[in-house]
Amino acid sequence: MPHPASPRPPGVPAARRPELPPVHDSVICVAAPCLAISPEHGQLTGRGIDGVYRAGRRLLSRCVLRVAGREPVAVRGCRLGADRASFSATVRTGADPGPDPDIGVERVRHADGTERITLRSFTARPVRIPVEVLLGTDLAELASVAAGAAGAELPAAVHAAGLRWSTGEAQAVTAAEPAPDDALASAGLLRWQLELGPGESRTIELRTTQDRVTRAGAGQVANPLSDAVAEGDDPRAEAWFRTSVEDLGALLLRDREEPGDAFAAAGVPWRLGLAPAESLWAARMALPLGTGLAAATLRILARSQAGGRGPGAGKIPGPLRGAGPQLPPGCTGTEATLAFPAVLAEARLWGMPEDEVALLLPAAERCLDWLRGALGADGFLADPDPGPRRCETQAHAHRAALLGAGLLDGCGRPGGEEWRQWAAALRERFRTGFWIDGPDGGRPAAALHPDRRPLPRLTGAAAHLLDTGLLGGGRFAPGLLDRTRTEQVARLLGAPALDSGWGLRSMAVREPGHNPFGHRSGAVRAYESAVAVAGLAQAGFEKEAAGLLRGLLDAAENFGYRLPEMFAAEQRTLGSAPLPHPAACRPAALAAAAGIHALAALVGIRPDAPAGTVAVVPLPGAPLGALRLSGLRVSGEPFAVRISRLGLGMVEEAADALQLGG
Repeated sequence: MPHPASPRPPGVPAARRPELPPVHDSVICVAAPCLAISPEHGQLTGRGIDGVYRAGRRLLSRCVLRVAGREPVAVRGCRLGADRASFSATVRTGADPGPDPDIGVERVRHADGTERITLRSFTARPVRIPVEVLLGTDLAELASVAAGAAGAELPAAVHAAGLRWSTGEAQAVTAAEPAPDDALASAGLLRWQLELGPGESRTIELRTTQDRVTRAGAGQVANPLSDAVAEGDDPRAEAWFRTSVEDLGALLLRDREEPGDAFAAAGVPWRLGLAPAESLWAARMALPLGTGLAAATLRILARSQAGGRGPGAGKIPGPLRGAGPQLPPGCTGTEATLAFPAVLAEARLWGMPEDEVALLLPAAERCLDWLRGALGADGFLADPDPGPRRCETQAHAHRAALLGAGLLDGCGRPGGEEWRQWAAALRERFRTGFWIDGPDGGRPAAALHPDRRPLPRLTGAAAHLLDTGLLGGGRFAPGLLDRTRTEQVARLLGAPALDSGWGLRSMAVREPGHNPFGHRSGAVRAYESAVAVAGLAQAGFEKEAAGLLRGLLDAAENFGYRLPEMFAAEQRTLGSAPLPHPAACRPAALAAAAGIHALAALVGIRPDAPAGTVAVVPLPGAPLGALRLSGLRVSGEPFAVRISRLGLGMVEEAADALQLGG
């Protein structure tokens, strides 16, 4: 995703953004704040963005292996998990006649800077093999590397069983086990002479850290997400769910102010940090894995909330974010502020402890107070102010009001009925001001200009109109649209103009300015596609929901089940495939959470932990066949549910206090 846009004085042209290096064909391992970016052949050459990073600094940029005087022939590179990857290669030493390789090489590289190099002999007699590893680094910041401004490699010094590099502000150490037979600091070279008998293997372990100790760093964050698993008729669902859970866990970072609180970083390599709206929505979509991530993310954002009594009081700060060529940048702080009470309300229904809810309730009330004072004279919420009234912003505001009302009622606080009336008035204004009639049934405007002129673009943001949010008793909140217009939006979301066959486009094909690689102007965004699946399912449009779900699963398979935050997709045809966006984050928190959200929507879990009930309402037709999700969390206890091939749901494990509803 492009970097967030920054405000600039009127009349000053936007500076040209530096072009981000392509990473779509990189093998990326992450265990935040650790990151390893490798080419598919596995050799870190010291060029481009490849390297081992920690907290945004490159600790190792060059790690070139030579066996018997030559670089191994790469045969495969693949991820083994969110935090590690394997690179297979072969070497022909000439010990045996013929074209066959006689040495196999397996490198397993971890995000934390550990790499294990295993050599296996296929020869019929003992061999003595020289092995060399060339190491180097510039200790550059990732931002400098991305901008092409990294410096030259630093001189190395011999350190214990390896090499060390340092500047005035940083250092890196690579230690080896077994210790090398020779270490040449001037060349950044470690050497071994390995003796291998027939069929024998030897392993060299490299450990790159920021200090002088010889062991790699331990795990970073206590993961609040449950180890949930999926299994069923379609094995791809299991792989997608597993990868989504692993990637989201690998993106967790500690809050600097309160290290006990963790949040999901937006994505790697470009945005390994807090993005208020995205981190909060990822936590919301991960609620089936427990409420811990949502609670921690809400606490972090509550600490940043603006105080005082001015017009900005109660708002959560956030940077501007590019919105494509049709609209000016939007404010992620607005989105996070509207999401806060909604996520807290839903987390309470999933079983967030009442004492944790009580501590966060004042911040949610301040968000609602900000919303009350932020409406323009026309009764809509500008984003930013003054600026366009975006379609999805009104949907977020409406959801915040209704879920906030339920939260206030459930916690014994006043104001619930007032907010329900506020939401009803917004529904009336929206249906009058935002709907554009037409012979095909009409469409919602993408936005209203400040002078109330509609922007008649058909965009994927319409999916947010169907994402109304969960209320108590397994009920969904009413939407901004009446039933007739809801049906029309569902038809539009399921039609080829928006449904590429691989997911939902961010802008319809024939709209002016459509760009299949455009972040908000045509690319498929995994998060918005999952929002559409869930919204269509809850509104009863199973055909459209199932079509988008299957397309998103097919796209996930094409990307090794690690969906990028966005990708390009022309209309699907036989033999076609989605195309990677060269600069997209992968993994990204929202894309990872999208897999959890979409499959949970298929199962249809509707909890109300305070009332002690849970309902399961699966998507009719069982579009992926039989499916079982286990290891989920409802009311803080394990929860497992099975969907049959006939689309019937059955709870297999739940907290004793929960009553099953319909």
